[in-house]
Amino acid sequence: MATTAQVATNPTVEASGDTRLAGLLAMAMFVLVVDTSLMNVSISAVVHDLGTTASGVQSAISLEALVSAAFILIGSKIGDLIGRKRAYIIGLLAYAAGAISMTVSQSLVPIVIFWAVVGGLGASLLLPAMQSLIHGNFEGPMQRKAYALVGAAAAIAAAVGPLLGGFITTYLSWRIAFAGEVLIIAVVLVGSRRVHDVPYTGPRSIDVVGAVLSALGMGGIVLGILVWEEGGGAVGVLMAVGAVAIGSLVWWLRRRKREGKPVLIDAGLFSSLYFRYGITSQTLQQIALGGLMIVLPIFLQMVLEYNAMEAGLSLAPLSLTMFVVALAAGRKAGNRSPSRIIRAGFALLAIGVGVLIPVVPRADSGWAMVIPLLIAGAGLGLLVSQLNNYTLAPIDEERVSEAAGVNSAGGSFGLSFGLAFAGAIMLASLSLVFTNKANSSDVLSSRQQDKVATALQKNSEVLTNTHLEQLLKGKRPSAQKEILRINTEARPVAMQLALLIPLVAALLGLLTSFRMTRLPDPKPSAAAESVLGG
Repeated sequence: MATTAQVATNPTVEASGDTRLAGLLAMAMFVLVVDTSLMNVSISAVVHDLGTTASGVQSAISLEALVSAAFILIGSKIGDLIGRKRAYIIGLLAYAAGAISMTVSQSLVPIVIFWAVVGGLGASLLLPAMQSLIHGNFEGPMQRKAYALVGAAAAIAAAVGPLLGGFITTYLSWRIAFAGEVLIIAVVLVGSRRVHDVPYTGPRSIDVVGAVLSALGMGGIVLGILVWEEGGGAVGVLMAVGAVAIGSLVWWLRRRKREGKPVLIDAGLFSSLYFRYGITSQTLQQIALGGLMIVLPIFLQMVLEYNAMEAGLSLAPLSLTMFVVALAAGRKAGNRSPSRIIRAGFALLAIGVGVLIPVVPRADSGWAMVIPLLIAGAGLGLLVSQLNNYTLAPIDEERVSEAAGVNSAGGSFGLSFGLAFAGAIMLASLSLVFTNKANSSDVLSSRQQDKVATALQKNSEVLTNTHLEQLLKGKRPSAQKEILRINTEARPVAMQLALLIPLVAALLGLLTSFRMTRLPDPKPSAAAESVLGG
């Protein structure tokens, strides 16, 4: 392997190497972002092929986001200690293990273990390592180009992910889509010889207590929701552990800083109102996005019985509008107040979700949702274009990387919370509405009503009418027809209640944005722009 000094002696080689390395890093980021989109639009296909449940697949999606969020700060410190390049390679291998499990698994258990847990841990190592490697392997204009290329790859993946996943799943197989991820990661790994490690020169001691408290805090809350969703016990205990751990983390960080000892993150970051409001808004935006990205695919695939391609096309107005508006707003914002753009973003997001809620029970195709999805997508695009820079603008250069890690952790936690909470509300309300309608039915006997209640207590589940018809074979025709009627009426109500999660998140974000507009606009930070890709 050539040393940095050897490469620097040949500008032509350096330029060529930098361009290819930037492309490889962009490929890695594309896989990271497109992965969840593939899973979302493939829910019904995965359920059918593995003989599992929609709630089980949804829990795996939430768990993957949770693991990434809970360990990203720890992953950043591990990368400092073992070497950023080594963390980058280990992260890629872990992510590849998750993609391989999606390609070959015949049940949900290995997917939960390898795709959700191992893959989530891989992402927690990979994301901060990539940031450090870009900063250390590029200089000047090429560094900005590398950040911009990686950022563009993430944006494109978010935009085309539903369409790409839907096409491959419908016309080939969802397993082929994940096998494609494995091939891309293999190419990136082969090209890892071009990466020069970036040594860490800071303190090497680890804040073990802070690391444990951060993982317990984020993990306890979301795991509590997932356990509740699956009908398990100890929900209150898990959520209490999470809440206590977060409170204890705040106390611990402040104490360690007063004593001058190493901390997981500098609590002083939160002394900035810009940073606090920015992190809050980032988390709320991701809660709204997570709620939409679990409820809408389930509605399209389990209620309208769309295949993956149809679901992807129906979600395209949201993802493509978000991409186009983010790109346009980022380029043409000019001297416009970022806080006012953020306020407009949350307002449009709230309007879009608010319009979507009454549309759901009346929608007989994805076309009915186009306008509200366009509005919500425009709002998300405005938020994406401004929030990161707003949050990191007041942070000085020596702490911007740490602040970016906290920002990423907040966003990832918000996404996992939105996925889990919206899914849990959807299933809980489905069980409640279905049971109430069954108990008030004049067609079902009291014994049949008891059976429905008992079955839903064990496992409430979103079922297509086609699947339900198969389960009801052998029952009296009148009972079959009545249960199908109840299912048809109960599911949209459950979806509407679940959509209240992104709506409330958008409204809370709008409230926060009014506080942001009372502050002077933050001055752009060159350090923040370099970390975020300009």
